[in-house]
Amino acid sequence: MLTVLAQNGEVTTREQFVATAVVLGVSAVVYWAVIWLGRRYVTRMEDRGYEQGARAQTLWSVLRRVVLIVVLAMAILFALDSWEVSITPFLAVGTAVAAAVGFGAQNVVKDFLSGFFILLEDQFHVGDTVTIADTTGTVEDIQLRVTKLRDLEGNAHYVPNGQIVVTSNYTSQFAQPVIDVGVAYETDIDAALEIFADELTKFADDPEYVGRIIGRAELLGVNELGDSSVVLRGRLTTAADERWAIRREALRRVKNRFDAEGISIPFPQVTINRKRS
Repeated sequence: MLTVLAQNGEVTTREQFVATAVVLGVSAVVYWAVIWLGRRYVTRMEDRGYEQGARAQTLWSVLRRVVLIVVLAMAILFALDSWEVSITPFLAVGTAVAAAVGFGAQNVVKDFLSGFFILLEDQFHVGDTVTIADTTGTVEDIQLRVTKLRDLEGNAHYVPNGQIVVTSNYTSQFAQPVIDVGVAYETDIDAALEIFADELTKFADDPEYVGRIIGRAELLGVNELGDSSVVLRGRLTTAADERWAIRREALRRVKNRFDAEGISIPFPQVTINRKRS
């Protein structure tokens, strides 16, 4: 009977319920204390800058799940022990299942190990734009097994971490967008280079873009003698996540400047000779 007092030093059912409640209460307190400390840490890192904040947020998103699993598992084991249920069979079964999973799910283990080293080496954060496993997008979530990307069209991609061999991070520290513009072969190339460099310099010095463009503009010169144009190349150094917006604005300004200076930007033309019969 549940209400009968235990004999020979055994605890009563009421005491078992109390012990279970204490275990669950302590587990909840520990979990919420860890959550509170983790959020404080993330907030402190965010105050120090984007890089530190992004890294802290990424690490915390994974550790929060790990903490939940560990606390929940410990609470269940302690609760079973308070009811004098031997946990040895559970541990034995868990060991056997873990061994079976280890042999049958090597790719999953590989994914977990790869995810661990991605976080440890700080390869990318939540919010970074990356190319991994031939997929380009913004990192929305990093788990130990998969990384979730969102591409420019809004499609979600789930990449197993074990498939990530090479990572290209487009939003790490700084970027150097390359500006290529083609001009006609009959153009005075030296004059076009001077105008091109002047427009990029004015753009880099524009007060509206302070902090978004870093340092001076670079004129790299003639990059290619193409089929229908001479390709001029310049380069700007920008904040990491500004490369695309800055490149688009630079091309717009150079196009308008070339139009004002009477410099044409040609397009490929094909001439077809037809023989008359």
